[in-house]
Amino acid sequence: MKRIPKGFLACAACAVLIAAAGGCKGGRSETKEPESAPAAATGGEEKTAEPAEPQASQPAAKEETAVKQESKNPVIIMETSMGTIRVELYPDKAPVSVANFLAYVDKGFYDGTLFHRIVPGFVIQGGGFEHGMKKKPTDPPIKNEAGNGLKNLRGTLSMARTAVVDSATSQFFISLADNDSLDHQDDTDPGFGYAVFGKVIEGMDVVDAIAKVKTTTKGQYKDAPVKDVLIKTARLEP
Repeated sequence: MKRIPKGFLACAACAVLIAAAGGCKGGRSETKEPESAPAAATGGEEKTAEPAEPQASQPAAKEETAVKQESKNPVIIMETSMGTIRVELYPDKAPVSVANFLAYVDKGFYDGTLFHRIVPGFVIQGGGFEHGMKKKPTDPPIKNEAGNGLKNLRGTLSMARTAVVDSATSQFFISLADNDSLDHQDDTDPGFGYAVFGKVIEGMDVVDAIAKVKTTTKGQYKDAPVKDVLIKTARLEP
């Protein structure tokens, strides 16, 4: 499997995807910010690295493993402009990432933010920008937990970041395919990977629909939806 280039995960507009995935000059932080999904972005944008090769989306039926079944793990209900997504978090495997994500959820940080980076067959990234690609201020960056044994499989939720290993803040991405190029390979900067901390348990049809929207370049941000895809609210399920 291929390693992600060092600047691959820089943030979009200094954002995070999978160092966010999608290209901004200078780093992969957009997933444009995959802050994370892998992708290059100017100014250390968080994003995910760019996909090594296009990967076709797999049927959604097999991924939705827990339709409203009880879980001991926290579940987040994300209401978007295109439908509802339910995500189970894994505090046992990624305690720092989960605590960080829940802190942003608790204060309503994600309400009104966008899925600002969309790369079909790779990732959708969000959690850092508002309308007009305005970047929101975040809390300090957290430790990268990519070495927790979880893989960036289709439907997983991961922290976006810049090319700096421990740079993830608020941005996250959802993988549209099995992205093994984003997994932890070793403890070097280029091989560290992106931390998985949850998985979509309901709403992969919504994720796939988001992945099909038309995209364009907005300023320095590539793969941005022509029409905003809004995260209306993100709440912890009672």
